[in-house]
Amino acid sequence: MGFYAEQIVPRIVNVVCGMKEAEELRRRVCEGLEGEVLELGFGSGLNVPFYPAAVTRVDAVEPSDVGWKLAAKRLAATSVHVERGGLDGQALPFADHSYDAALSTWTLCTIPDAGAALHEVRRVLKPGGTLHFLEHGLAPVEDESVRRWQKRLDPLEQRLFAGCHLTRPIVDLLTEAGFVVTDLDVFYEKGAPRPMGADSLGIAMSPA
Repeated sequence: MGFYAEQIVPRIVNVVCGMKEAEELRRRVCEGLEGEVLELGFGSGLNVPFYPAAVTRVDAVEPSDVGWKLAAKRLAATSVHVERGGLDGQALPFADHSYDAALSTWTLCTIPDAGAALHEVRRVLKPGGTLHFLEHGLAPVEDESVRRWQKRLDPLEQRLFAGCHLTRPIVDLLTEAGFVVTDLDVFYEKGAPRPMGADSLGIAMSPA
């Protein structure tokens, strides 16, 4: 990656994704997490203040050194033990069935092979473990005009945000990886242009 992707994009994401409007969404997606948790795409630790008390440990998967440094103050303020446990969500360095739950927020849009990453998350989850997800992606099928704009803007989005896609079908990716979606809310983010703010928030279970 070049200077822009390595040094600038993590700082932009820290500001944009750290806006007040996102806090309630982060609170919702973190609700119910417990035990040992894998966080895919930890970023600058914006979810840390919303970890429930039942979370005992978090292994953070984050490729950006800048993002990890930006997380320092949030990590210092939490009682949850957080370690940077991996750099690549497509090849997790953890044993099978290691985690009670996993967390992914606005991450699957950017991982080069999101399907491979989800298969890895399912591998390291215990049978019956859950993935709590909050992701933007392809708009609902009934909103064809939004989808058309997403396809037009996708190349620009990838250049500006280091590979971020607007057109990934989040629920399809989850089910293709073997997850069962047990809770789902599909909506547009308040204040965001619809092509950039088509969100899916929910819980997917890894079957026994």
